[in-house]
Amino acid sequence: MGLMPGSRPPHKAGVVGNASGFSTKWVSVLCIASFCLGFLIVNRFSPLPDLADTDKNTISVGKYGSVDFHPDIKCGKKLDASETGNILSQVSKTHDIIMTLDKTISSLEMQLAVARAAKAEDEEKRKRDANLGNESSNNRRKVFFVMGIFTAFSSRKRRDSIRETWMPQGEDLKKLEKEKGIIIRFVIGHSSTPGGVLDRAIDAEEAQHKDFLRLNHVEGYHELSSKTQTYFSTAAAMWDADFYIKVDDDVHVNLGILSSLLSRHQSKPRVYVGCMKSGPVLAQKGVKYYEPEYWKFGEEGNKYFRHATGQIYAISKDLATYISVNRHILHRYANEDVSLGSWLIGLDVEHIDDRSLCCGTPPDCEWKAQAGNPCAASFDWTCSGICKSVERMEDVHQRCGEGDGAIWHSSVS
Repeated sequence: MGLMPGSRPPHKAGVVGNASGFSTKWVSVLCIASFCLGFLIVNRFSPLPDLADTDKNTISVGKYGSVDFHPDIKCGKKLDASETGNILSQVSKTHDIIMTLDKTISSLEMQLAVARAAKAEDEEKRKRDANLGNESSNNRRKVFFVMGIFTAFSSRKRRDSIRETWMPQGEDLKKLEKEKGIIIRFVIGHSSTPGGVLDRAIDAEEAQHKDFLRLNHVEGYHELSSKTQTYFSTAAAMWDADFYIKVDDDVHVNLGILSSLLSRHQSKPRVYVGCMKSGPVLAQKGVKYYEPEYWKFGEEGNKYFRHATGQIYAISKDLATYISVNRHILHRYANEDVSLGSWLIGLDVEHIDDRSLCCGTPPDCEWKAQAGNPCAASFDWTCSGICKSVERMEDVHQRCGEGDGAIWHSSVS
């Protein structure tokens, strides 16, 4: 039977299809045997890599990276005392270098703050010179203390109640400055619309009494911390005083007793005088003295650090200068007495807690005077000042005042 075109001839049993005559089974066995023999020969006679010739004591581990090899290190060997000492010495030197760099950075930051403050002070000085004329900041007069009575546009009657009681007026005010080195001024800024009716009213009052210190500051109850900064900066630039005092316009003050109190601390470089307290941090929004940044003071219910109550306090010259120089970087909290305390808490300052600066109104101040502990300042804690001070200031002055001539007989070293 002939083959059809395109058909394949049939295979013979046991034949691979070539002339060799080898079976498919034997070909596979020979291939596997050759591979195994070659593998054994290569692994037996191939030389190990010389560690000395490896690149910088590094053994390659293929494409996945490398492992450092240090033949000189003996893991079981302990460092002797000298080696340990050398390591500790190097650590100590590194720490010293880091501390030196940190101090250098802090010094540069302070110099930058001083430069900014100096620039701002030059601008404010030009404004003060234009507004104050004869009280130019170029010629600071040496005085005992500057008292700034914080007041507001709406407090004309409060100011008058003070003028009629414990604050000297007219020629007596000038005499107090000349003979005792005591400067007393009502402290106020300007309204949100400078030159408006509120500012003109203060201008007229100043022309009559000559007892204001005008600040480059926009008035507002929530701006008291900023006003305090500006007051100390302005006062320190105008007068070279031993002390700078802040007092509210609803507080009664005995100037003679206050002068004697401060004179005992004149030789101290950095003092913060007042009735020290540590009240609770109020986190409830809407309450009086609410602290928006309450979380900074720790857990709910915590108290503030020690600081003087805001009705009246005094700081020495170095501290007022510090506030003036650094006022652009000092943080301001919602309450001005807390702000002042925070500015001073990290400094080498002597906190002087003098309770004669926070006596109550009659009969409290009367009893203390009779017991030989006369009061430098009196107010009602419940009102954060004398309750209804316009109506009661005269009565407090009559019952707790030291007498109009006391300030002239007080000794100031």
